[in-house]
Amino acid sequence: MVPGPSDSGFIDALSLEERGDSSTVTLVNSLLLRAIRQGASDIHIEPYERELRVRFRVDGQLRTVLSSTLGQRDAVVSRVKVMAHLDIAEKRLPQDGRIRATFSDAGRVRPIDVRASILPTLYGEKVVLRLLDPEGLRLDLTALGFAPDELGRFDRAIRRPWGMVLVTGPTGSGKTSTLYSSLARINHAGINIVTAEDPVEFHLPGVNQVQVRDQIGLTFASVLRSLLRQDPNIILVGEIRDSDTAAMAVKAALTGHLVLSTLHTNDAPTSITRLVNMGVEPFLVASALHLVCAQRLVRRICAECRQVDEVSQGPEFRGRGCERCGGSGYRGRVGVFEVMEVTDALRDRIVANASAGDLRRHAVGDGMIPLRENGLEAVRSGLTTIDEVARETM
Repeated sequence: MVPGPSDSGFIDALSLEERGDSSTVTLVNSLLLRAIRQGASDIHIEPYERELRVRFRVDGQLRTVLSSTLGQRDAVVSRVKVMAHLDIAEKRLPQDGRIRATFSDAGRVRPIDVRASILPTLYGEKVVLRLLDPEGLRLDLTALGFAPDELGRFDRAIRRPWGMVLVTGPTGSGKTSTLYSSLARINHAGINIVTAEDPVEFHLPGVNQVQVRDQIGLTFASVLRSLLRQDPNIILVGEIRDSDTAAMAVKAALTGHLVLSTLHTNDAPTSITRLVNMGVEPFLVASALHLVCAQRLVRRICAECRQVDEVSQGPEFRGRGCERCGGSGYRGRVGVFEVMEVTDALRDRIVANASAGDLRRHAVGDGMIPLRENGLEAVRSGLTTIDEVARETM
C-alpha cells in the first residue's frame, strides 16, 4: 500500500481494497503514528459503558490520549483485526496477532512491528498494541545505566566460555534489552549463538532465533533440547519458567555452553532460591551460575526542563514539565541494577542451601550494591528522582 493524504504517513501491509471505512483507517493509523512519535511502548484501546478510552504507555506510565463515543468501538477493533489477520467474527475469545508495517519518518520509510492482543471484556473487546521499533532498541550495554564496576563484572561474566548468567526483574524492567545488548557485545563470526524466545521481539543479525510455541508442544525445554544438538557456543533462553527448563539450562551451562536467561524474581539473591525451589540441586546451581543481575527501569528527568530544588536533605533535581516531555517532567528511562557475582564464598553458602537473606548479606559483603542504593546514586547524579526510585524498589 502507498501512503495517501488520510494516512498521515502510516503505511500498513494490507492491499488497498482491504482498507474498509476510511475514517476508521485514519483513526487507527493516526493513533499508531502518534504513539510511535511519542515513544510509546503500548496502546490500550478500552471500551467502557459510555466511552471508548485510548491510553499510551510512555516511559512505563499510562497516559489518556483520547476519549470517544462508543460508536467507533466495533469499527476500530475490526480494523485492528484485519491488520493483524485475526478472525473478525470471533468476539467471545481472546485473540493474538501481529502487524508488520512501515511508516514515513522525515522522508525515510521505517519498519515497525506491532503485537496485537484482543480480550473480550464486559463492554466489548479491549485491544492492546505492543509497538516493537527495531531502531528504538539500543544494543549498547554502556548506555543502559550500569555503573563502571558493575559493567565490568557483567562484561566478564558474559565473555566466559561456559556457565550461566541470569537477568531478573518484573515484566517491563528491560531484561530483554539487557540480554540483546549482551549478545550484540559478544557476537562475532567465530561463534554460534542460538535463542529460544516467547516471543521473538527483535531480529538480531547473525543470531539464530527460535519462537517458542507452547500450543504445539514447542516449549522452552523442548527447544533447548534441540538447541543443544545445534553445536551452540551461546544459548539465550528467554525465560526459565519451570523445572524442566531450569534443569536443561543448568545442564547446558555445565557442559561447555554459556547460557543467558531471565527469571521473574524481585532481587538477585532470590533467583538462587528460586532455582533450588524448581528442583535444581544447590551444588549444581553453585557450579553453573556466574552472575545474577536484578534490574528496574526508572524514568529519567527531562533534560529540557530539569531544575534544582533545594530541600532539607540538599539539592534535588526535578523536571518542571514542558512540551518535550508532555508536562510529566520525565523523558526516557534509565536502568537501576543489582549485580551479584557468584564468588567462591557465595558458592559455599549456596551449596549449604542458605536462605535468600543470608545470601544477600554475603553478596553485599563481597561488593554487591543493592538496587535501592544504586537508585539513590542515580538520584544524586541528577538522572532521576527519589519518588521514582521509591516506586520501583519498594
